[in-house]
Amino acid sequence: MATTSSSALPPTTRAVVCREYGKPLSFDTLQTPTAEPGSAVVKILAAIVDPSEKERLLLKERNVHFSQQPPFIPGNCAVGRIAALGKDATSLKLGQLVLLDPFTRGRDDPNAQIIRAVFEGPSPSAKALSHQEGLWRDGFWTEYARSPLENCFPLDEKVLLGSVEQGGLGYGIGSIPYLMKHAVAYGGLRAIDLKAGETIIISPATGNHSGAAVQVATAMGARVIAVGRNAETLKLLAESNPRVHPVHLTGNVGQDVGLLTQFGTVDAFMDFTPSSMQNPLHMKACVLAVKQYGKGVLMGFPHGDFSLPYGLVIGKNITIRGQYMYEGEDVRGLIKLTERGLLKLGESSGARVLDYTLDQYNEAISKAAESQAWGLQVAIRPFTE
Repeated sequence: MATTSSSALPPTTRAVVCREYGKPLSFDTLQTPTAEPGSAVVKILAAIVDPSEKERLLLKERNVHFSQQPPFIPGNCAVGRIAALGKDATSLKLGQLVLLDPFTRGRDDPNAQIIRAVFEGPSPSAKALSHQEGLWRDGFWTEYARSPLENCFPLDEKVLLGSVEQGGLGYGIGSIPYLMKHAVAYGGLRAIDLKAGETIIISPATGNHSGAAVQVATAMGARVIAVGRNAETLKLLAESNPRVHPVHLTGNVGQDVGLLTQFGTVDAFMDFTPSSMQNPLHMKACVLAVKQYGKGVLMGFPHGDFSLPYGLVIGKNITIRGQYMYEGEDVRGLIKLTERGLLKLGESSGARVLDYTLDQYNEAISKAAESQAWGLQVAIRPFTE
């Protein structure tokens, strides 16, 4: 295990930088961040390349609803080793493998919430947190990054990366940062108190986040009715877990309710309506399909308004809540679920993981953009061990 100290940090770090939306990214040499009180500097071993990065960064102007003010380093999920620690660190150790959480809150105002390199937040306090250059606006497509101590989650390296022959799970490092995708779903499932043995509809279930939600729900012991139009991805999800039942909705609400209830009582639904879908007809079918005193959680990001069958929600005593991201306790619980072998990562989950070096960022972005569906995971690896 590495024993890097703050004095051993190199003076510079290579990084990919977005200086203007719609323009080519640059590959720069920047000053290596220092470990101020309340923070750690982490040597990045793997960072996710999201399928949306090409469109979000290169193909259109800044998204007015969901974006980060440039310049910034992209990359919002990563895993690495602690390279330097602030003097107030109490439990993290140099060389320790950690998962880096991009969801950052203001310490004096937890309601000031940002997602590093993705979303500067809707409020003035969130923007004040995000716009501080050199603190938390930058992501992880770099060799060294600073992170708040509370956003560094220790990982059991021996279990996750150790060989199967020696009792480990044998995961490649490139599949570990995907845990932060799973964390979004886990936060929503915990918010509605999903229990083992329950049945939940996940719709649409074939996207990057929603496909991860299918994996998490089954790892928690639930049965999943996976709704979507991508037959290939639905088949992949079902083949990776016998508790996943794929369903293709017709658009006819009556028929769709029959399809959703063919497996028995439905306890809950989880919705991931994307921003591109302005009139999600499946929502009414979900409300009709869920049982009396059922529950639902909304986790998509549509920019417009849509209607729900108000009377049915009341008459069936259905609890519906919105859920944005997750809590720190959710991340810790998700890590335990993974380290116990219940939540599968990478190829063992049916996904395909491709690794690229830091200077291959253009190839990595293009490859990730080839599929918006669950199943292809692309990672940038600044360092190899």
